[in-house]
Amino acid sequence: MSASFEELDYRQTPLGELTLRRRRVRELEDLEVFEVKLGDAFLMSSLFHKVEVALADLGLALLDAPHLDVVVGGLGLGYTARAALKHPALGSLLVVDFMAAVIEWHEKGLVPLGPELTADPRCRFVLGDFFALAAAPELGFDPNAPGRLFHAVLLDIDHSPKNLLHLRHGAFYSEAGLRKLALQLHPRGIFALWSDDPPDADFLATLGLVFEECEAKVVSFFNPLLERNSSSTVYLARNS
Repeated sequence: MSASFEELDYRQTPLGELTLRRRRVRELEDLEVFEVKLGDAFLMSSLFHKVEVALADLGLALLDAPHLDVVVGGLGLGYTARAALKHPALGSLLVVDFMAAVIEWHEKGLVPLGPELTADPRCRFVLGDFFALAAAPELGFDPNAPGRLFHAVLLDIDHSPKNLLHLRHGAFYSEAGLRKLALQLHPRGIFALWSDDPPDADFLATLGLVFEECEAKVVSFFNPLLERNSSSTVYLARNS
């Protein structure tokens, strides 16, 4: 692939080397593409964000409350957050991210959606460990309102429930971990999860132990670099 390249930011983090870079891909009519890497692994690309948008669209479509309070776990390039803000009933949005650098990229306008997200008064960034907050329902996700309940939690951090960015995240995907998350949802609230792997029957079974309803939806998208379709999974679970 032939493309121009610029490294916009580089940080050493507790999870490894974090890099934000921008490419102009000549094969795609000089399309400007933003990419985030953690070590040698690609975390996200602005070229592929259909599933990040679907995470919010599919999750919030299951709710009919006139005012929705929503948490997004993982800010990334902001596509899930922006999709949530487009929902007509969205009242407040907390976006929790472990890495200060990612929040700074948005606040400083280094990524395309940063100005839009930071200008929306409904959207607030929370610097914190999503998994630690999910395991502490007495504190919860909102540092200004301990124990606050939400209508939806949309999570896009790990590659999948089994392919984790850090081993300590594993407890969240257990029955005990999901039960603590469910305590932070309103009755009939929604938990939605992005996964880069195909639907996992074991994880669906674990969701079924905690939530009243659950399903996995495969979301396909065209990969112009590979010139073929790719797919990811969105898990949807409804609280009792």
